[in-house]
Amino acid sequence: MTQPAPSPPLLDLASPAFLREPYSTYDRLRVAEPVHRLPWGFIVLSRHDDITFALKDKRFGKTFAERMELRNGPEVMNEPVFRSMGKWMMWVNPPDHTRLRGLMTKAFGARRVEDMRPRIQKIVDDAIDRMLPNGGADLIADFSFTLPIGVICDMLGIPLADSHMFIAAVQNTAKLMDPVPLSRAEIDEANDHFNLMAEYFERLFEQRRKDPGDDLTSALIAASEEGDAKLSKEELTANIIQLFTAGHETSINLIGNGLLALHQYPDQLKLLRDDPSLLENAVEELLRYDSPVQAAGRDANADVEINGVPIAKGEAIVCLLGAGNRDPEAHTDPDRLDITRQNIRHLSFGGGSRYCIGAQLARIEAEVAFATLLKRMPDLQIDNLDNPDWRLTFVIRSLNTLPARWSSAN
Repeated sequence: MTQPAPSPPLLDLASPAFLREPYSTYDRLRVAEPVHRLPWGFIVLSRHDDITFALKDKRFGKTFAERMELRNGPEVMNEPVFRSMGKWMMWVNPPDHTRLRGLMTKAFGARRVEDMRPRIQKIVDDAIDRMLPNGGADLIADFSFTLPIGVICDMLGIPLADSHMFIAAVQNTAKLMDPVPLSRAEIDEANDHFNLMAEYFERLFEQRRKDPGDDLTSALIAASEEGDAKLSKEELTANIIQLFTAGHETSINLIGNGLLALHQYPDQLKLLRDDPSLLENAVEELLRYDSPVQAAGRDANADVEINGVPIAKGEAIVCLLGAGNRDPEAHTDPDRLDITRQNIRHLSFGGGSRYCIGAQLARIEAEVAFATLLKRMPDLQIDNLDNPDWRLTFVIRSLNTLPARWSSAN
């Protein structure tokens, strides 16, 4: 007797179809099993309220080593890249998280970030000046990548000419954050990228010790050598790498995903062109609609219950931020882009004590980018609206390319 074919999994994080378009899967998951266990032990949450609870409740924290070992076996933390990532601010718990975050937040204060607006505007204008005569460009490589790379290099005191050294390394890091097992070849590649960055920053640290500047690297070096919040050598290297990686990945993808979404909804694009006062709200809606970060990890530090499902101490949680952002219990008609939407409660910057320290910088970068493009390139058209070239990673949702063309500009 023929056996019935097994039912497809509710969630397959390695499926190219899912990685290109995750939202229909999120819808099914939210209805069928909003607290869902993956085969290798992770629990995924897809409801807005459940995710908010896990992000904010102090019974959830981080266990980076255990999470990596769950995916890749007991020896994985001997790998240089994972030893370093284990010291990233985003992966550690108090008191180390509190100490590291206190050092980092000084660079991302509201006044300091707002003071960067003229520099951000210049980077955007320069990028558009370079693109305009060509009549077309890849808006990822030629525009959205250029802006946050320039800003984070300024903040860290890295010569912009050196930034090309890290492009492949940063893109590789997105794969490391996906909650799926890695091959030996992928781990070896990640180690090579990490070693390249670590060697570069060792040289940069030596330069800044001799000749400190008004940049975050110099400030962290000083903090590593004095005061109560001292950084070890390993922490200093790890967290500079984290800042370079996370400091532009969200902005690149907010701009890229946002440009795609606005052109897929020409009524919303026209509305924004006609009423620039909607820009701030539009950025929040774009963050909600297609979040550049699709997931955030937490681990249960105590036995707890979520939506009636018991979670044991030590279990690993994946909060599906993109699913929560499209939850109809949180936002009416969630699959539609609406830049006039009120009471937007997106989860794209996380929540609780680990709320993204670069959130305001990402917002300003996006506001300047969208406003300037609308003004200077009014006939901009995206070439592949119906078949976007998505990068096949899960945690970081991003486009490989976004080809565009224009015939005139103001």
